[in-house]
Amino acid sequence: MAPRQTVRVKPKDTKGTLRRILSYLGGFKYLIAIILMLCIVSNLLSLMGPSMAGKAINAASAGKGKVDFGEVKYYTVRMLIFYLTSSFLTIVISNLMIFVSLNVAKKMRNDVFEKLMLLPVGFFDKNATGDIISRVSYDIDVVSQSLASDLVAILTSMVTVVGSLTMMIRISPLLSLVELITIPLAVLYTTKMRKITQPRYSKRSKAYGDMNGYVEEMFTGQKTIIAYSYEDKVSEGFDEKNKDSADRYYDAEFYGATMGPTVNGLNNLGLGLIGMFGAVLYSLKMISLGQISSFVLYSRKFSGPINEIANVTNEIYSALSAAERVFKLLDETEEVKDTTGAKELNDIKGNVELKHVAFGYDEGRTIIHDLSFKADAGKLIAIVGPTGAGKTTIINLLMRFYDVDKGSVCVDGPDIRDYTRKSLRKAYAMVLQDTWVFNGTIFDNIAYGKEGATMDEVVKAAKAAHIHSFIMQLPKGYNTIIGEDGGNISKGQKQLLTIARAMLYDSKMLILDEATSNVDTSTERAIQSAMRELMKDKTCFVIAHRLSTIKNADLILVLKDGDVCEQGTHESLMKAGGFYYKLYHAQYE
Repeated sequence: MAPRQTVRVKPKDTKGTLRRILSYLGGFKYLIAIILMLCIVSNLLSLMGPSMAGKAINAASAGKGKVDFGEVKYYTVRMLIFYLTSSFLTIVISNLMIFVSLNVAKKMRNDVFEKLMLLPVGFFDKNATGDIISRVSYDIDVVSQSLASDLVAILTSMVTVVGSLTMMIRISPLLSLVELITIPLAVLYTTKMRKITQPRYSKRSKAYGDMNGYVEEMFTGQKTIIAYSYEDKVSEGFDEKNKDSADRYYDAEFYGATMGPTVNGLNNLGLGLIGMFGAVLYSLKMISLGQISSFVLYSRKFSGPINEIANVTNEIYSALSAAERVFKLLDETEEVKDTTGAKELNDIKGNVELKHVAFGYDEGRTIIHDLSFKADAGKLIAIVGPTGAGKTTIINLLMRFYDVDKGSVCVDGPDIRDYTRKSLRKAYAMVLQDTWVFNGTIFDNIAYGKEGATMDEVVKAAKAAHIHSFIMQLPKGYNTIIGEDGGNISKGQKQLLTIARAMLYDSKMLILDEATSNVDTSTERAIQSAMRELMKDKTCFVIAHRLSTIKNADLILVLKDGDVCEQGTHESLMKAGGFYYKLYHAQYE
């Protein structure tokens, strides 16, 4: 199996990522149009408030000692109605955006999961499971939350900025020029900070992925960690990962947190200048007191969204970084598509042949150099050899998890690349050393892969795998629920379940990769006998470390340094006194 590698984050493509996020929003264009319209109405109503307040103040200061309470009440009530209606529409807008964001996240997760189903095994060999899970869960959540809140804030801010500026110019064009001093400073500062903060958010997302990968790996090996009293070392390793992610988080948030207060300070500077020049204009009778009041309120509305945008900018950058990690996964190269005219593998006989195969997981590192052998239909082929000889690699090539670099793998004559992958893989049943069961009934786990399997067929397979008596001792028998990854049954029992699953699966070829490594010797022998009876006329490939279990194999392939150095029956290989002879005696002396 290829070694896992740490995948580095590439430089960001902000525009490309943004376009792809907008493409997901395209499915809700009519709803977004409604949201945009509601935003405009809500903000226009909100923008009427300062105007009403200014008119109320003018009514209160119309004459010395005289207040027109009727007119004040009129403008005050209208202002209250405008604000309440605007608030109600804002609530409606927020709920609609939550609906959109959740559906975008749902669509994105579906796309990612479907993509994962199409990626080659090599992708999972080279990427930590925790990092993949982080992209499916954490990164998409970040994007969803940003769409639900930040997008509304931006839409609202745009309308508010344009509307406030229009009203300020209508009140006093001269006073509006004051805003031209502070706003460009705020824009320049925000643009500069974007270049500083965005790479930091990319590193933060990557650090979280690495930490999740470490946690997933350590939890998987928890028993081994405890057995070797390695808890302290593991905790130290997690401390390093946790510290790195915390440092990355702080580094990103430190710069992001300065944006809001700095822009707010510039806005307050502008407010002070408005107060000073407004007083001058008032003394020259060029503006009324109510107009100054309205102008100040519009100024706050004008600068507030800019401050708001500065506050959410760091969240937007974080969302863009998370989205790019998701899109990077979506852009991963899928398995090579079936060749044009690829045919279905039907009427399988089970003749398998490897011809001068060369293969390496990484360029420049060849594992198998020149491998050739022939497995006749219905025969039991055992593959043995020292660790790293290429045994599991042969299985990867037979199943076409990887394609050969040179040579060919043939089934019933043609190269397997001439068949569709789906039909080729359906031709095999497989039991691996690393067993996999899912959260469901025992019946469902055994029947997995054979649609419409009956209880009688499942029971027959379980009996052949010597696990029927154990199942019947359970409270609900075959309807007993086993936990995720079989946590409530032993490792050996999980192995027997997967063997029963392979026995039930209607295939012409069988792969057993250390399939009986977790069962006792007597049970293993009984299973081997049962398999030989149940799988007549099927080609079986067995990888075994315990050489005593493959004495009855029709053909034993002895691998050394990626090539078959010997092949034959157990008796012929022992008589030859070669590498197999040495392996056998080294194991049992």
